[in-house]
Amino acid sequence: MAVSIPSLTTSRLNLRPFALSDAEPLHRILSQANILQYFPGSSSPSLKRVEALIQRQLTHWETHGLGWWAAQPKDHSELAGWNGLQYLPETEEVEIGYLLSKPFWGRGMATEGARAGIHFGFETLGLQTIVGIVHPEDAASAHVLEKLGMACTGPAVYFEMDVLRYEVGREEWRMRESANQRISEKARKRTGGKPSQVDERQTG
Repeated sequence: MAVSIPSLTTSRLNLRPFALSDAEPLHRILSQANILQYFPGSSSPSLKRVEALIQRQLTHWETHGLGWWAAQPKDHSELAGWNGLQYLPETEEVEIGYLLSKPFWGRGMATEGARAGIHFGFETLGLQTIVGIVHPEDAASAHVLEKLGMACTGPAVYFEMDVLRYEVGREEWRMRESANQRISEKARKRTGGKPSQVDERQTG
């Protein structure tokens, strides 16, 4: 029986199931110069490979009950990229991952989408631990993981590639999110209910 893939909403993003019609816009994103620099197999894929990638993600949802979402900004008609969870059979872990088109870099959307994905993993799926994997030279992605409360556990090898491994447990995540909510609430009270800089200024 086919799995119903949930959609998530954040303040600026709609995270929705991928469709095969996303292949061309995702292909354009993955063809941007150096966008796959820190990924295994850093060459730009063909349109046919992108179509197969989307189909694999739909199958991944059916098999594991989790996967990637298409990231669609609420104020933009074009696909921005993807984010979501991935089951890693080699280590039996679940990884949070993300990739955004270059026009959306540096606006906090990677962090915002990944936070929603981690929340789904812990609060809906009941996962105990979520990991993050970054290339040692990919400082921007590492910064996103650190902002999400993930701690670096050290060098590791994934996908036949030397990486840095990060992780966060469910209880650590809940405590951090609770503390962040209290800080945000206090900031709103100080500004008379208006969004504070804590809410608005995100990077990564």
